[in-house]
Amino acid sequence: MPSDLVAAGVGFTAVDRADAAGLTAALGSGADLLVDCVCYTAEHARTLLPVLDHCSSAVMISARSVYVDATGRHANSPGGPRFDAPVTESQPTMSAAYDGEYHSAEGYGANKVAAEQVLLDSGHPVTVLRPSKVHGEGARPPREWWFVKRILDRRTAVLLSHEGTSIDQPSGAANIAALVETVAALPGRRVLNAADPDAPAVVEMGRSISGQLGHDWDEVLLDDEAGAELGRTPWDRTTPFCLDLSAAYALGYQPVGDYATTVSEMLDWLMRIAIADQAGHRLPDDWEDGFFDGRFDYAAEDRYLARRG
Repeated sequence: MPSDLVAAGVGFTAVDRADAAGLTAALGSGADLLVDCVCYTAEHARTLLPVLDHCSSAVMISARSVYVDATGRHANSPGGPRFDAPVTESQPTMSAAYDGEYHSAEGYGANKVAAEQVLLDSGHPVTVLRPSKVHGEGARPPREWWFVKRILDRRTAVLLSHEGTSIDQPSGAANIAALVETVAALPGRRVLNAADPDAPAVVEMGRSISGQLGHDWDEVLLDDEAGAELGRTPWDRTTPFCLDLSAAYALGYQPVGDYATTVSEMLDWLMRIAIADQAGHRLPDDWEDGFFDGRFDYAAEDRYLARRG
């Protein structure tokens, strides 16, 4: 438990996610607000139904991965979806899957859709939030590490694919919390997009991060002939993927800040947990889950820079 929460009087109870009786016991006599951040399947959603009888308001954290474009492609499809405008909550979604197999590109969004439907069809006041590329202290994967490690390793140049123009709208944890606070006071059944108020291009994100960490480097904006892996960031996209926040604003949602403002907390956290060794800087072992494999090929970058002159 974070020390500031303990000081504020927050308690902690460990319960297995699938233990319906344990969830009921943990809730006790009820709650003004229940927020479920680990609801991935229809079965997960069903375990909540008994406790929702004793909650004034509830929020389920879903994902923008449920949305599909006109051809059926979603966020986890090869190449990703193509949207002509910011996506609203009325955008079609993947077909619901009730198999519980959410640990896959196709299964993740489909099982989220099923979980959403179980909760929204229950009649309880549940708000479903669909965030995008979440950032904040403790985020997993910590996508901003792509920039932070390069800064800690004192790289003098940063290579960015698609000339740094990729746009994949982020969602700060602080802004998601602000939206949760808004809907907690307005219980109801609804779906809302949850994201930062801005959608910076990758080059702008890099400038925010390097500026806050006091690092100068040359930006090398690569075209599509430079190689598929060079400069590929966790926000790599050929077309923008943004969320329309009109419905959230209509309820009174006020973001804590834009990306540059809210990402500072994550940067401070990454700087605290970074470990220096002979190979440069790395995340603690329990955070190295393979997400960044192949993303720090400095030798390939240096070869490109040498050829470029």
